[in-house]
Amino acid sequence: MSNLHAPTVPSGPTTVPVTNGHATHLSIQELQRKKDNIEAELRALGGVLDSHGVDMNTSLLTHDGFPRADIDVAQIRTTRARIIHLRNDWKDLMALIEKRLHEHFASLEDNDDDTTVNDPTSVNVALPQDSVPETPDPAFAKVNTVVENSPAATAGLKPGDLIRNFGYVNRENHDGLRKVAECVQGNEGQNILVKVSRTNGGGGGHAQELRLTLTPRRDWGGRGLLGCHILPL
Repeated sequence: MSNLHAPTVPSGPTTVPVTNGHATHLSIQELQRKKDNIEAELRALGGVLDSHGVDMNTSLLTHDGFPRADIDVAQIRTTRARIIHLRNDWKDLMALIEKRLHEHFASLEDNDDDTTVNDPTSVNVALPQDSVPETPDPAFAKVNTVVENSPAATAGLKPGDLIRNFGYVNRENHDGLRKVAECVQGNEGQNILVKVSRTNGGGGGHAQELRLTLTPRRDWGGRGLLGCHILPL
């Protein structure tokens, strides 16, 4: 019973393996986006722990060794385990980004040496930009209803909108929309970027790709933090 507060998920491969070929082929900007997503999820998970009044080291046992009844012990243990895995992912990703940056600047120095031989003038070179436009993530959920004057309505969400990204949540990790609920709970009062696809006129035209800012809150006058209902696709 003494280690009940320890994560239930055993140690093992991290969630974003960056050393086995899954991420090593990505550009610096794509690696940066992965890092930003991990940091966003860590902030949301930290918010989940804060909502229970605990941190990574708070004991989940009473003085006589029984599970505390005032908190959701199972959710806290699962959240802590996810945080540990994400922290490992973040460290691996940062090491890969640092390596790629060293390689990039080394190649620039080589190019600069070649340029100096032919042209003594200085050459200013910026970090490479992705030449291919970012491809939107596939939609994973659809907005079913939106309550008037709710946070969802204020953000501009409308029934029929297809959700591509909800903060750090996408089709690959939404886990039956459970991650959306986690993101909302961990970001109460904070802005969440929501990317949606919207087709006007019954689907005959081109879809609009919109970036909306949603702020979950309790004091809007209705149920829940959002005031909308979404369904998985």
